[in-house]
Amino acid sequence: MATVPDDSAVAWPAVAAQIHASGRQMVLAVTGGGTGAVSALLQTPGASRTMLEAVVPYAHAALVDWIGAMPEQACSAATARAMAMASFMRARELAPTADQRLLLGVGATASLATDRPKLGGRRIHVAWQSAEQTWVESYCLADIAPNRADDERASTSFLLWIIAGACGVKDAKLYQSLPTSRQDELLQVSGGRGELPQQELLMGKRRLAVLKAESSFNYFPESESPAVGIVFPGAFNPPHAGHLRMMEIAEQRVKAPAAWELSITNVDKLPLDFMSMKERITAIRASDDKRLVALTRAPTFREKSELFPRATFVVGIDTLARIAEPRYYDGDEVRRDAAIAEIAAHGCRFLAFGRMIEGKFTVLSDLELPPALTAICDEVSAGEFREDVSSSELRSMSADA
Repeated sequence: MATVPDDSAVAWPAVAAQIHASGRQMVLAVTGGGTGAVSALLQTPGASRTMLEAVVPYAHAALVDWIGAMPEQACSAATARAMAMASFMRARELAPTADQRLLLGVGATASLATDRPKLGGRRIHVAWQSAEQTWVESYCLADIAPNRADDERASTSFLLWIIAGACGVKDAKLYQSLPTSRQDELLQVSGGRGELPQQELLMGKRRLAVLKAESSFNYFPESESPAVGIVFPGAFNPPHAGHLRMMEIAEQRVKAPAAWELSITNVDKLPLDFMSMKERITAIRASDDKRLVALTRAPTFREKSELFPRATFVVGIDTLARIAEPRYYDGDEVRRDAAIAEIAAHGCRFLAFGRMIEGKFTVLSDLELPPALTAICDEVSAGEFREDVSSSELRSMSADA
């Protein structure tokens, strides 16, 4: 097995200096390893030009708090991407007057040598998010003897190399210093550039981008976005036959065409970066190329009601129950009731479909909801619709296959 030279850190200050001279500003989040990159960047003169913030959400609860949801796996490319997206959003908050195209969010999650048994291989995933691109690279540490110091040096070199590339700095020395002669075999790279309407959503320049029927990339101009009578919000990861049947029932009930809605920021779910947007849109179009797809920056139904006045929202009963929970309003029932009142004031209603909850198929009449919420809800009975398989179960079955 390979080892990492003790002098592998020699190149770090020079690369950090080039990063600081790139004109970029960033927020960096690191967990599990690679914190040497934080030290290298902060200890090199010029850090104040580049570093907006560096955080280490090391505990699982801290990671969940940073990305805003429970990750399926703490050390994965998907989690690194979520960390990068959260970092980019934070960069926007910390530098509100900066050119957003020069902001960068970086996320890194590593599983390195430790003093306890490990469930998976030693590895590091690094992602960066800009206003225009999502990028993630994963590096396997299998060629290195399991030594924490060596793993940390390798992870720091890898993380600095990725940050340098994101800043337009090309430094071959860092790549060559990675401790294996088989870097290309142990490296996985993927990325994507967002369509212009998606970029504008991410930068907060628009709140709604409606994708035309039979297209995966052709959006209406925001001023020409069509009115939508039925909106089906969700993650659709993946969409399935139950979703399509729900839309058909809603269209029969309301006598209007339905549209899919994906919010790039969500309550209790990971944010959607450009790669996720493409994946979800591709999956939706594979099953339905006739309906509109609306991308939004509307994580709550109060915000959705502003974008889609007089719309009927298609929801599962579990979603409706969450709307009623005070914990989503900082425990304040007054705020909850105000949000429900605003949804009603926009002329919106909910068409509620039953779901399996704790082993029981639950419908609207089984719930105890605030009267104001019940007043704007219509029930779909179990006789009309019952689908016991969820998207999360389909993902689990796909992973086990």
